[in-house]
Amino acid sequence: MELYRHQSGRQMKQNRLGELEYLTFSLLTETGMVRHLFSTRLGGVSEGIYASMNLSYTRGDRKEAVDENYRRIAGALGCQVEDIVCSDQTHTTNLKIVGRQDGGKGVIRPRDYHDIDGLLTDEPGIVLATFFADCVPLYFVDTKHRAIALAHSGWRGTVSRMGQCVVEKMKEVYGTAPEDIVSAVGPSICQDCYEVSEDVAEAFCREFCKPGQEQQILISKGGGKYQLDLWRANEIVLTEAGILPSRIQVTDLCTCHNSAYLFSHRASQGKRGNLGAFLGLI
Repeated sequence: MELYRHQSGRQMKQNRLGELEYLTFSLLTETGMVRHLFSTRLGGVSEGIYASMNLSYTRGDRKEAVDENYRRIAGALGCQVEDIVCSDQTHTTNLKIVGRQDGGKGVIRPRDYHDIDGLLTDEPGIVLATFFADCVPLYFVDTKHRAIALAHSGWRGTVSRMGQCVVEKMKEVYGTAPEDIVSAVGPSICQDCYEVSEDVAEAFCREFCKPGQEQQILISKGGGKYQLDLWRANEIVLTEAGILPSRIQVTDLCTCHNSAYLFSHRASQGKRGNLGAFLGLI
């Protein structure tokens, strides 16, 4: 499938395992200490609007199909379904530290936590999982202290600086220095596709108030409508949190432009499944 790619110095890599197709970041792979992927719509068993690699149990898909989809993702990651720990996303900046005791939560057993949009661990073997259909996945690897984090950042999370919240939490818990972090901004809706209202634009103008920043992330269309660049906004958040620009990889793939390949809430008008971001220490 030919994809619409935005100009980028570091393209995401497409990978295949049988029918399964998934995406990886070269910067994360080069650390040599993590397994990771971002799922596509290809290679699962779900049907209809969920076709075919849907990773949500809550959107109306058959449980048996989602179970099989997770088994296939686990196979690509070289882990067991029991190793995966899922977020419980509600557009907050709430974070949770997880470990072996949380394995399987959100897949084979219920979560005992709520309102969690980001997960952290320093335990090898645990695979963090967050979910998307236009919002921004954020990956973090502390290459010195061997700790990782994975977060969901929609416009609310971005304007609340989810990326900075993660960096601060990693520093508090693991002693992480920002310059030791490798980070990635995953597939999500691009500026060309993401029209927002004036109140959202004003919230970003208030938060990203350094001279010229609003011009980097907002384009006015008139009539109180704006095009918002979540990729650039999150890149600004990460660099201002102290992560070195050379250690940040920003996606070149828009979910909305590539809605046959990646689930997009906006393109499908809400009739869709969920993509998944996965990250685990080896």
